[in-house]
Amino acid sequence: MTTSFRPPAVPLVTVDPYFSVWSTADYLYEEHTRHWTNKTQGMVGMAVIDGKIRRFMGKMDLLDCSADVEENAKLVQTNLTVEPVTTRYTFEGEGIELQVEFTTPLLLDDLEVLSRPVTYVTFLARAIDGLEHQLKIYFDVTGEWCVNTPEQQVTWSSSVINQQLHALTMGTVEQPILKLAGDDTRIDWGYMYLAVPLSPQSQSVVQSVSGREHYARTGELKVKEEGHEPRAVSDHMPVMATEMDMGHVHEETITRYLMLAYDDIHSIEYFHQPLNAYWRKDGMTFHDMLIMAAHQYEEIRKRCDSFNRELLQESQEAGGASYRDILALTYRQAIAAHKLVVDEAGEVLFFSKENFSNGCIATVDVSYPSIPLFLKYNPEMVKGMMRPIYKYAKSSEWSFDFAPHDVGTYPKANGQVYGENKLEYQMPIEECGNMLLMAAAVSKYEEHAEFAREHWELLTKWAFYLLQHGLDPDNQLCTDDFAGHLAHNANLSIKAILGIAAYAYMCDQIEMKTEGAVYREAAAKMAKEWESMADADDHYKLTFDSSNESWSLKYNLVWDRLLGFNLFPKEIAVKELNYYARQQNRYGTPLDSRDTYTKSDWLVWCASMSETQEQFEQMILPLWQFMNETTSRVPVTDWYDTLTGKQLNFQNRSVVGGFFIHLLK
Repeated sequence: MTTSFRPPAVPLVTVDPYFSVWSTADYLYEEHTRHWTNKTQGMVGMAVIDGKIRRFMGKMDLLDCSADVEENAKLVQTNLTVEPVTTRYTFEGEGIELQVEFTTPLLLDDLEVLSRPVTYVTFLARAIDGLEHQLKIYFDVTGEWCVNTPEQQVTWSSSVINQQLHALTMGTVEQPILKLAGDDTRIDWGYMYLAVPLSPQSQSVVQSVSGREHYARTGELKVKEEGHEPRAVSDHMPVMATEMDMGHVHEETITRYLMLAYDDIHSIEYFHQPLNAYWRKDGMTFHDMLIMAAHQYEEIRKRCDSFNRELLQESQEAGGASYRDILALTYRQAIAAHKLVVDEAGEVLFFSKENFSNGCIATVDVSYPSIPLFLKYNPEMVKGMMRPIYKYAKSSEWSFDFAPHDVGTYPKANGQVYGENKLEYQMPIEECGNMLLMAAAVSKYEEHAEFAREHWELLTKWAFYLLQHGLDPDNQLCTDDFAGHLAHNANLSIKAILGIAAYAYMCDQIEMKTEGAVYREAAAKMAKEWESMADADDHYKLTFDSSNESWSLKYNLVWDRLLGFNLFPKEIAVKELNYYARQQNRYGTPLDSRDTYTKSDWLVWCASMSETQEQFEQMILPLWQFMNETTSRVPVTDWYDTLTGKQLNFQNRSVVGGFFIHLLK
C-alpha cells in the first residue's frame, strides 16, 4: 500500500488500555516510544552490520556524556506503512534493507487470538547491494512498561519455556492487582514478557540501561546483569534485551521474530469479583498461551496479511484513499481501548475505557459511537459492551428510570461513578436512546432478537421513558458533555425518536406486533413534529428555541436509514449535508454553531449519509488532513479544533470504531 499519510501517532503494541505503546514521531528513531497516555515506555532497536552499529528504533539518553556512541549513526527510515493490524517500517543502510513489523492480531472473528496479550515483532532483512553482510539485531524494552510511576520497584527473571522459548519477565515487587483505578494511569501489577524462540543464534538478558549504551559502543551484549535487584525503574533503569544473530544476509530475505506479551493475572473487577482475560476461560496458563502463540506465528501472520488486504481494498472502494488510511490507522485503536473478559456464566464482556476523558468503564455513550466496527465483524462484542449496563441497571444500586452512563472507573466495574450519580449530571435521553439503538442494531446484524428478549423489561422501561420525555428534551447533558447542558436539543430529540422506533422494530421481531405498531406510530408522529420544530429554511436548528442561525451536526439521524426506519424524509439529510459543506473549515465541519471544535466520529457519521461517494470523500478529506498535519502527536483524538487542528482532549478512545459506519451501507 502506497500512501503519503503521516499518522499523528503510530500503533506499535496495541492490546488493551494498559498494554498500548505508540511512536509519536515521523521516524521510529526520533523519539522514545510511549504509552498512549504520553508516558515513556521505551524500546530501542539496533542493527550491527559488518561490525557497524546502527540504531533503527527509540531514543537513547546517554548516561555517559563522553561515551563514544555515534548518536547519528542510524539506519535511514525509507518507508512507514500502517495497515489495520500491522505496522511496517523499512530502513536502509550499509548495504541492507531491514523491515520491522509490529503485528497485533486483533481478528474479531477469532476471540481466542484477539484476546491474547501478544504483539509479534518481525525482522526481515536482505542485502540490496549485491554483496554479503553479517547482521545482528539488538532489541530491548524498559521496566517502564510494568509500572505506573518510575519510582516503583521491580524484579525480574529469565526462564526457558518448554525448551522452545527464552522468556524474560519483569514486574513490580508490590503486585497491587486491580488496586489502581483512574484515567491517566498505567498497569503496576502483572508481568511484562520479552519472549524469543530458543536458538543458539539468540541470547537475552536483563541489564541496566548502561548495558544498552555498552552495546551501542561495542555491538556486544553484556550477558551478566549489573547492579542490584529489586530496584526502582528510575534507578539505573532495568531493560530486557535480546540479540538475534541473523548470520550472513544475501539477496534472499531472512526473517526472525520475537513476542512482547503481558500477563495481567486478573483483568477487571466486576461487581467486586476479579475476572480474567477471555483467553484464560478454559484454564490455559500464560506459558501455554505463549507457546501456542509461537506455534501459530506463521499461520496468524498470513491471516493478518489477508485481513489487512481485504479491509484496505474494501475501505478504498467504499470511500477512497483517505478513508482507507483513516480506517487502517484506527482499527487497532478502537479494539485496544477495550478489555475482553468472560463472566462467571461464560458470557463475553467487552469493557471500554474512556481514555483521557474521565477513565469510566463500559460507558454507554462511548460504546454507541464505537459499534459500527463491531457490528460489521462480530456483533457479540456489542452485546459484551451492553451486558454490564443491563446487570447494573437491574440491581438495587440503580434507582433511576433511565439507563446508566457507566459501571465504574477502569478497571473497577462496580457501579456508576459519573456525576456522582446526581440527577442533574445524568444523560437520561442520551443513554436510553443509545441502549435501544444498540439493541436494535444487534438484532438487525444477528438477524434475530433473542438478546433483546433477554433484557426486555429494561428496554421497555427505557422506551417508555423516551416516549414521555424524548421529543423536546429538558435541560440536560448529551454525549457531547464537554459542551455543557442544553435544553430542547434537536439532535438529542432525533436520538429519542429513533430509540422509540428501535423498540418498535424489536417488538416486531419478537412477535409483539400490537405494541410495535403503537410505538412505531408514536415515533412517526414525533418525527413530523420534529421537522417543523427544528426547521430553519436551508438547515435545521441546534435547539428548538434557538435562532435560525444556529445549527448542529445531526449525526444521530444516520440510524434512520441504517436500521430501515425511514421516519425522516431523505431531504432532511440532503439539506443538512449541503449546509455542513458551507460551514466546513480546513479540518472539518464544527460540531455546532457555538464553537469551532468538532468530534471526528460524528463527522464520519454525517459523511456516511452522503448521496454520492464524491460527497462522502469531500467530507472525509478534512479529517485525513487533520490527522496528517496536526501538531498533537497522540493516538487519534476525536475532539479537536477545525481551524488549528489541535487536540482539545480525548485520545486513543474506542469511539473511532464509528469511522467504520460507511462500510455498513
